[in-house]
Amino acid sequence: MAENHHNSGSKGRVVLVAALVVLVLGVAWGAYRLGSYRAQDQHQLEAAKLQRKLADEKAQLARLKSRMEDEMDALALRLGSLQAHMLRLDAVGERLVKKGKLDPSEFDFNREPPVGGVDGEPPRQLQSIDFSKELERLDRTLKDREHKLQLLEDLLMQRELDEQVRISGQPVKKGWISSVYGYRTDPFTGRKRFHRGIDFAGKKGDEVLAVAAGVVIFSGWENGYGNVVEIRHPDGYITHYAHNSENLVNVGDRVEKGEPIALMGSTGRSSGPHVHFEVRRNGKIINPARFISQG
Repeated sequence: MAENHHNSGSKGRVVLVAALVVLVLGVAWGAYRLGSYRAQDQHQLEAAKLQRKLADEKAQLARLKSRMEDEMDALALRLGSLQAHMLRLDAVGERLVKKGKLDPSEFDFNREPPVGGVDGEPPRQLQSIDFSKELERLDRTLKDREHKLQLLEDLLMQRELDEQVRISGQPVKKGWISSVYGYRTDPFTGRKRFHRGIDFAGKKGDEVLAVAAGVVIFSGWENGYGNVVEIRHPDGYITHYAHNSENLVNVGDRVEKGEPIALMGSTGRSSGPHVHFEVRRNGKIINPARFISQG
């Protein structure tokens, strides 16, 4: 009986130990599985974060690419506008050179502005570097054209000013020379007398024109000359227009070259409608013929 009781006790302990081992193994396996699940979840979370970050970077790159393309398009439009503007400037410059009869080699609007210096190897970068170089070239060319056009404008303005104040041409639009400068037979006395100007005959009321820009210093009646207009010009020159039927300007008026200053008449000592034209310099009478021929 005692032996049976002892055997049954040993079996019980063996079963208990086995149960404990199974329990421990079960707990260990559960812990392992739980750890595996947690590690897998962590990896999945990290992978999801990485995918979201990658998606954000792709979206940012796409936005950057789109903005860059927009900027390149805008830059291309700006470049095209500058090139068109350059062509217009060149065309205007060439027309001014031809109109002014200037030396084309001095104002060459087809030539690139001269540059110099040592350049390094160009960086292998984006296409925008080409736009940058083209814009720099256009900027240099525009400055060159601006400088040339400024010089051309100054030159033409000076030439126009010189042309305005230079005595040249005749004081009538149409007519004929009825008496020249120098000794002639006086139409009233028949004697030889010195004629101090040139007479231009025409119709009464024809316009008498200023032969150069200047300031009116006399407009009124003068014995023998009738109605007279006198204009002062640079370098001591004075032009004199006599026998007018009517004066159109007053003392102090500034007149332009070719501007009507009187109407042709026969006032004073005159045998018919004409304008008596004289030129003086520093009080000395000068033959007007050389100024007329220059016109």
